[in-house]
Amino acid sequence: MFFDLQYAIFTLPAVAFSLWAQWRVHSTFKQFSRYGVSSGMTGAQAALAVLRAGGVQGVAVERHQGFLSDHYDPRAKALRLSPDVYDGRSVSSVAVAAHEAGHAIQDAVGYAPLVLRSNLVPLCNIGNFLWFWPFLAGLLLQQMAFAPYLMWAGILLFATVVVFQLVTLPTEFNASNRAKAVLAGAGIVRTQEEAEGVKKVLDAAAMTYVAAAAAAVLQLIDLILRVQGRREE
Repeated sequence: MFFDLQYAIFTLPAVAFSLWAQWRVHSTFKQFSRYGVSSGMTGAQAALAVLRAGGVQGVAVERHQGFLSDHYDPRAKALRLSPDVYDGRSVSSVAVAAHEAGHAIQDAVGYAPLVLRSNLVPLCNIGNFLWFWPFLAGLLLQQMAFAPYLMWAGILLFATVVVFQLVTLPTEFNASNRAKAVLAGAGIVRTQEEAEGVKKVLDAAAMTYVAAAAAAVLQLIDLILRVQGRREE
């Protein structure tokens, strides 16, 4: 039976890390969904309070279907919160809502990594959709002189995905830091236990982005090594 050791070395740890990160964010969210905040605010109310504290106006806070589908849309200037977050009065709800409001504050102040990430979205989408085909063509036509160029073209396209994932990291960590500071400063989170819960929820969410970035980097290394290995054959 064919076994690709290099694939296993670079891919299986990334898959395991990603699965663990997804499990952690879901389990942590559910854990702290059982603990209400003493302020009694819903996620939607907390998001609005964070926006006000950040001096942001003109951003809508909307209910959005799906579990943990929460996101900020910079084009529509809208925070879209899942029902559990929008209506919830738990530590998890206010943590996630405040994090997304943190992205709106980043947008308002022109936070450089967020601007860069937004500008990278079209290029990343193209790279993510197209990279495989020139790389595969290079593999299939490996006896041809131009095959390595096809593979490198695929790698360059995939590199846009890696850059996007790496730029996402400071964007997400900064949004979480803004959320934690405003939640405490505005009195939305009033006890040390609530603050610790918020930190755990946001730290768990951050691990999903770390896992995605790690997986992308490892895949890029794998692709580069495959081209280098064929050059040495």
